[in-house]
Amino acid sequence: MKEARLVLQDGAEFIGRSFGYEGNTNGEVVFNTGMVGYPETMTDPSYRGQILVFTYPLIGNYGVPGEEKENGMLKNFESDAIHCRALIVSDYSEDYSHWNAVKSLGVWMKEQKIPGITGIDTRMLTRRLRDRGTMSGKIIIDENSDPGFQDINKLDLVGEVCVKEPVEYSRNGKRVVLVDCGTKNNVIQAFLRRNISVLRVPYDYEFQKEKLDGIVLSNGPGDPKMCTTTIENARKAMQRNIPILGICLGSQILGLAAGANTYKLKYGHRGHNQPCNETGTKRTYITSQNHGYAVETETLPEDWREWFVNDNDGTNEGIIHISKPFFAAQFHPEASPGPDDSEFIFDMFVRAL
Repeated sequence: MKEARLVLQDGAEFIGRSFGYEGNTNGEVVFNTGMVGYPETMTDPSYRGQILVFTYPLIGNYGVPGEEKENGMLKNFESDAIHCRALIVSDYSEDYSHWNAVKSLGVWMKEQKIPGITGIDTRMLTRRLRDRGTMSGKIIIDENSDPGFQDINKLDLVGEVCVKEPVEYSRNGKRVVLVDCGTKNNVIQAFLRRNISVLRVPYDYEFQKEKLDGIVLSNGPGDPKMCTTTIENARKAMQRNIPILGICLGSQILGLAAGANTYKLKYGHRGHNQPCNETGTKRTYITSQNHGYAVETETLPEDWREWFVNDNDGTNEGIIHISKPFFAAQFHPEASPGPDDSEFIFDMFVRAL
């Protein structure tokens, strides 16, 4: 393995060994706390443009699954490609073992030209990101070139990851429009399991003339304020009193459409096992999430209220209208990693259709 360096914008440098694609890259350095699920995480469009650090020490031990499809989508991945720009791990396992594996993580990353570094003290790196906040970084494997640093929040990341033309997934029940800001496959599957037809459209698509029973604003990468057309379309849709569900980035877009403000979280992309408390019931849900922005609760209009709060830092994790069928969660309700099932949010939306 070649020597590889991760250089942070604050000057810190971490030296390890290369696995995966042997090329330089840059991006926003974030961490994920999941113990399993690296194929799903790496193919989640919400990680577009980011250098992903896994806090769990051993990665790659169960390889990468095959490309079986369900309802026209890859069954074992959240999209058709890896979206993070690079991967940082403490200990990469070349030897994998799993009944569903068809290749190693390193081979998969080489195929998709994604660099990786192993042998880095990810505990020290994660603590630095926690203390100083998410920051830009670059990976250097080829010392003859320097990719420099890049502020990915100035890019149209949502435009890069969304579908370019509408896609229909038909069922016998009601019909919702899914505004694709970087949706995960499992969000679509959650509705298909409930016999709901899904029309998946680009983030800037004028969907107002479509025959629909509800609107879903999906998860995705980057600054929600970049999605100006999506915000305006959501604002127009709210005037029709059609049920609207926002997920992650979609929660922030719905908040902006309602007239609230959003802000960049210092740490962002918290990963798995995040406790979110539902106001009123005081029930805590253990959630999976990967957002870098949040709704500023104090700016919500009078007819909106905070729905969920992060038990760790008190930031907003969801909003809901006091009388109309508009609500949103900053976490992924389809993931349901805890003992309480947060998929009730999907059922709540379906009942409102």
